Amino acid sequence: MTILGYALALLIGLSLGLLGGGGSILTVPVLHYVLGYSVKEAIPMSLVVVGLTSGVGALLHAKDAQVNWRAALAFGPPAIVGALLGAELGLRAAAGIQLAVFAVVLVAAAISMLRPRGDGARPVYGESSRPARRLPFVTLIGALVGVLTGFVGVGGGFLYVPALVQLAGLNVKEAVGTSLVLILSSCAAAVVRYHGPLTFDWGAIALFSGIAFVGVFAGSRLAKHAAQPALRKGFAVLLLVMGGAVLLRVLSTGATP
Repeated sequence: MTILGYALALLIGLSLGLLGGGGSILTVPVLHYVLGYSVKEAIPMSLVVVGLTSGVGALLHAKDAQVNWRAALAFGPPAIVGALLGAELGLRAAAGIQLAVFAVVLVAAAISMLRPRGDGARPVYGESSRPARRLPFVTLIGALVGVLTGFVGVGGGFLYVPALVQLAGLNVKEAVGTSLVLILSSCAAAVVRYHGPLTFDWGAIALFSGIAFVGVFAGSRLAKHAAQPALRKGFAVLLLVMGGAVLLRVLSTGATP
């Protein structure tokens, strides 16, 4: 099972490189169901892996000027506060509740991936004629996605990207790059809260992340030749199936801490 788990790390990286996001949501089930870590171990370990892979992606997008730092600063502080709160809730909640919420997140991510993605240009953040009316929504979305990140160990890019497009006026490519910065910051905040009360297997994290990085770079090279709409639909179906399986397992057997 160990070999399979690290092979799946490569698949996670490939999906990230091919699709520009989404693959890291599989980290928790791979760590828990395949590599055998408890839920309470898998979630914070996932946060480290997701944060590291998002950091690499953020650097690549920043190099191509595809990160809007003003939008990141608007969403970032509430996301960090939310992640700290989510981690605190995660330390207190039953493992079964965390897995049930995670299953719902998988289904929501799948539905998000099935929706068409536009790539039209939108105004730069700050040029909206009604920024004051949008600010409460920016704060709320940032905080809620942060809570989700800290609680179940996912990045939340499938929520950040449409929020950045609709509320901050970014185009999709810029929203993806900015989302990666937000994911990195919220994952880092949640890891800080989890570290201490829980033990991290840093060797496994390093190996898992290193293999995922190889997949990211390989997937990035293959992306130019891949039929992305078909890949996104196939991956979304995988998430739907996995979300349903996790939820059924939680309902039938529960989860161990």
